[in-house]
Amino acid sequence: MRIPTCLALVLLSTSCGREPPSKEEIEDARARVDLAVHAAHQARTALELLGLLPVYTCGEPRRTFVGKVTDGIQVQVACVTATTEARGDASDAVVLSFPEAHCSVNGHTVSGQSAFIYQGGEERMDVFADLRGLKVDGESLEAKVGYGTCGDEKRFWTEAAGALPGRAGSSYSVNGRVGLREDGLPLIGGTTLVFDGPAEVTGPLGTDHITLSELQYEVGEFLPKKGEALISTADGRRMKVTFSEVLWRVGKVEVEIDDKEPVTVPIVR
Repeated sequence: MRIPTCLALVLLSTSCGREPPSKEEIEDARARVDLAVHAAHQARTALELLGLLPVYTCGEPRRTFVGKVTDGIQVQVACVTATTEARGDASDAVVLSFPEAHCSVNGHTVSGQSAFIYQGGEERMDVFADLRGLKVDGESLEAKVGYGTCGDEKRFWTEAAGALPGRAGSSYSVNGRVGLREDGLPLIGGTTLVFDGPAEVTGPLGTDHITLSELQYEVGEFLPKKGEALISTADGRRMKVTFSEVLWRVGKVEVEIDDKEPVTVPIVR
C-alpha cells in the first residue's frame, strides 16, 4: 500500500466532534504527509541494509567476526558478492557488491557496491558504511549508516539526505536513531525495525520540520506499523500523524491538523 493511494481515502474518513478540517487543509496535509513518509522510507531502507549484517559480538576478535559475516551474508543473499579487506591494524571492511540487475533484497532491487568498515574490536566496535554507491529500485541511496557497540555507549544511526526519489523538486534529510530493547540489543535486522529522529523535507510547499518517534516497520513494508510523526509546516501549522495496528495486516493512520478533528485512514498491508 503506497501512501498517495492510502491518503486519497481521507475525505471519506472524517469523524464527528471538533471542527473538521476543510477539503483544502486535507489536501495540503496529504501532500505533506506523503513527503514525510517518503523521507522516512529512505532512512528505513538504509537501516535495513545495515541490518543484513549481524551485530558485532563483543569479545570476539574482529577479523574472526568479519570472516563469519562474509560467509553468512552470501548464504542469506545469494546474488551478493562479499569480500573482506584489511585496512590497517585497527580496521577491516566487508565489501558488498550487488549486480546491476535482478538482485532482490527485502523486496527491493539493489545494485552497486559499499564497504562496511569495522574499527576496533572486543571491548569497543564502531561500524560505518557510506551507501551512496548503491542504487535501490533504480534510485541512488543517499545515506550513511553505522553503529557503535560494546563499552558504555551503544548507538545505531543513519544519516540520509538528498533529492527525494519520485518527488520532483523535493529534497529531504533524516538523522535517524535505531530503537534499543530493554536488554540493550538494537531493533534492527530480523523482521522488525524501529527508529526515530529529526527530519526535514523541502519542496513546492516550503520546508517542513519533522520529528519521527518510534516508527516501527516490518521489513519490506512501505508504511510504518506503529509510531508518530509531528510536522511543523512551512506556513506555521502543526500536524500530528499517528500510525497504529488494528489487526494482522490491518492498521490505520490518524492525521490531526492543529486542533481540528482528526482524520482516520485505514491501511491494508
